[in-house]
Amino acid sequence: MSIVMITGSAGLIGSEATEFYAGLGYTVVGIDNNMRETFFGAEGSTIWNRQRLEGMLGVNYKHHTIDIRHADQLNDVFRLYGEDISLIIHTAAQPSHDWAVRDPFTDFGVNANGTLNLLEAMRHYCPEAVFIFTSTNKVYGDRPNTLPLIELDSRWEIDPQHTFCNGISEEMSIDQSMHSLFGASKLAADVLVQEYGRYFNFKTVCFRGGVLSGSKQSGVQLHGFINYLMRCAITGTPYTIFGYEGKQVRDVIHSSDVISAFHAFYTNPRRGGEVYNLGGGRDSNVSMLEAIQISQEITGREFNYTYSDVARAGDHQWYVSDMAKFKAHFPEWKQAYNHIQMILEGIFEENKDRWSVAI
Repeated sequence: MSIVMITGSAGLIGSEATEFYAGLGYTVVGIDNNMRETFFGAEGSTIWNRQRLEGMLGVNYKHHTIDIRHADQLNDVFRLYGEDISLIIHTAAQPSHDWAVRDPFTDFGVNANGTLNLLEAMRHYCPEAVFIFTSTNKVYGDRPNTLPLIELDSRWEIDPQHTFCNGISEEMSIDQSMHSLFGASKLAADVLVQEYGRYFNFKTVCFRGGVLSGSKQSGVQLHGFINYLMRCAITGTPYTIFGYEGKQVRDVIHSSDVISAFHAFYTNPRRGGEVYNLGGGRDSNVSMLEAIQISQEITGREFNYTYSDVARAGDHQWYVSDMAKFKAHFPEWKQAYNHIQMILEGIFEENKDRWSVAI
């Protein structure tokens, strides 16, 4: 029996991975204690997604409601499945800049200590497993804001002559910049995952994501930009733009494309702690103002938003991922959702009835 273990299995990336690997015939062991509701309140709850998975997948999905900060609980699960675990996808996290400031101990406990607990459990119970970590572009801190940017009508854009004109590569320094406490805890986890790959020669990888999006996310104001924006567009909920005149740019990748990248690594893993930037790149990126305009076109409704000139500390003014390294290592990988319009339309079509009723 081949086991895929997924932390945060009821979240956006976790649930997409759960469906994918169960569909391939794997038994999926899900670890998720719905802590997203603790972070963001009822609208952040992932219970609906867990129930959907359990109803749809039946015996192919085995759920464990445990906290990754508790090593003894994790070890019990790892001991149960042992060397049958061939893949660990770690997506569980505290994902918000703003929330981290409220409770740094919980933020670091979940993001850093929880990751260490998983790596140690793998080392003792299934050292030949592939370990995939959903990291973040926030490990680069606010260093992207030092790039030479040009102000256009609806967005900021990088100088076309700059080294990173095709996107920010893994060569960008992670040092001597402001990360936010969230960015610091994720960076600690990122370095740990690399170190277990290098020191123990394990098959570990960090995917430093841009905006990961899709229809199954429980988007909230503090996390899940694209999903939450479309939710506000459908329901008429007021939305706040924070800083940069709404011209800040993000690259957006669909959750199914994230999972196909994970699977490419799993089927041809590399030892030694690989790192890849993962995002929509030059094919799929958008500013806040542009995303609002697209959402208005899709919903046929005027978007209700206000502007605050106070940017979030450590926030990126322009971030587009350079995927060249990953594409060179895995040339068979293709991005199916290669335009932001496709992603927003998918979120709208799959959620319009549920959201219009729920709110």
